[in-house]
Amino acid sequence: MRSGQPEHDTEALLRAHGLRATPQRVGVLDELVREPNDVTAQQLYDRLRGSGLPVGLATVYRALDALAEAGIIEPLTHFRDTLCYRLCREGHHHHLVCSECHAIIELRDCELEEPLALAAAEHGFVATGHQLEVTGLCAACGGGDGVAA
Repeated sequence: MRSGQPEHDTEALLRAHGLRATPQRVGVLDELVREPNDVTAQQLYDRLRGSGLPVGLATVYRALDALAEAGIIEPLTHFRDTLCYRLCREGHHHHLVCSECHAIIELRDCELEEPLALAAAEHGFVATGHQLEVTGLCAACGGGDGVAA
């Protein structure tokens, strides 16, 4: 399980978000609880099949869609051809994603609302939300010591 992440009762979490706790949804969510970073639908499918859960790839995609729609997980777009999925802490946040090892760091302090609202207003647009995903290299993969030069 992810360090710093409280233990989850996946069935209760599903029910709390208005979802039925089917074996497939519980299996998908259990895998996401154990995943420290993110995972693709194909990787989840392979893990679930390897653990003996009778599940189809289409069912994994439907479970992921339901979990994302309910706000339990987040799809990440750092791969060009596929989405990755992650169980995230509640509340607004952004992600730093290592393009080498796929480690993810959640950024909790967002100061983008005001500048985005101003930029949107300049174009006659009303911003109702935003997501930020920054890709690069983590410190372990050679991203440096985090000190700007």
